[in-house]
Amino acid sequence: MRVDLFDFDLPADRIALRPASPRDSARMLVTRREGAFEDSVVRDLPGVLRRGDVLVFNDTRVIPAQLEGRRGEAKIGATLHKRVDLRRWQAFIRNAKRLRPRDEIAFGGEVTATAEQRLPDGSFILAFAGEEPVEVLLERAGRMPLPPYIAGKRATDERDKSDYQTMFAAKDGAVAAPTAALHFTPELIAALDRAGVGRETLTLHVGAGTFLPVKAEDTDDHIMHSEWGTIDGATADRLNAVRAQGGRIIAVGTTSLRLLESAADAYGVVHPFEGDTAIFITPGYSFRAIDGLMTNFHLPKSTLFMLVSALMGRERMQAAYAHAIASGYRFYSYGDSSLLFP
Repeated sequence: MRVDLFDFDLPADRIALRPASPRDSARMLVTRREGAFEDSVVRDLPGVLRRGDVLVFNDTRVIPAQLEGRRGEAKIGATLHKRVDLRRWQAFIRNAKRLRPRDEIAFGGEVTATAEQRLPDGSFILAFAGEEPVEVLLERAGRMPLPPYIAGKRATDERDKSDYQTMFAAKDGAVAAPTAALHFTPELIAALDRAGVGRETLTLHVGAGTFLPVKAEDTDDHIMHSEWGTIDGATADRLNAVRAQGGRIIAVGTTSLRLLESAADAYGVVHPFEGDTAIFITPGYSFRAIDGLMTNFHLPKSTLFMLVSALMGRERMQAAYAHAIASGYRFYSYGDSSLLFP
């Protein structure tokens, strides 16, 4: 499909630079395949869902994956994307024309890395020096990797260390937050428990590729970056049992959805999964593992807007986004939420 079919105009003042406070006070646009759009609030979720439904969260934890350093006199920026092994990461490089294989980058805080290899997509494999865990080095030299549409308007600060982390964050490895889950609070979870809404977790370490624009003119020509994820056998069994008993699986975020769909077979049965996924969901895709999606509002012409268009229909999502813009909803990572029922 043509990428420009997924374009829309968004006023710059709709881009949220801070999350709602408290988190569950964010607005939520409930969208079904047909009928009127329902303007709601995230804390109303227990009344919107049914007893027996299950929310699926991503428990990845964002690491301080944004680094600024020097190779000689040249300034080099690095955004870690995906772990290769204990000491090496794939990274997207700013000012990459000044970097060659075997060059050393000094990131400050006595943190250095060698550019081992330039990959075909222009990224590099960086090998970090020393014996300390890379996560320890990043805490010393890195900062939270806010999306470009936020970082371009204000500096990253101390608040972002907590604001850009979900309450479920447990397993280090993401370089972008699973932002749909930023809206949840202990109070909201307690209310969901009382309403009989269950929850499960999986892990997908979100990569920096989620921020990359789609440069191709046709979706067939776009190549997705892979991300590592895992669903254990016990979780898969519980999810399959929910559906067998008539409950609905609601993915909290496109990251949870993409991993569930990667792990499901043609009959909708979720299997244990561990490994990379580069699933690219566009209109025409047949969803197998999920019955709904809670997600923030996404960038024009992005792979994520293509995903929600595949779930709900492109014209329906264009109308939903037009309603959200006209109604003052806040967009992107720190913005408001939508709840989609196909």
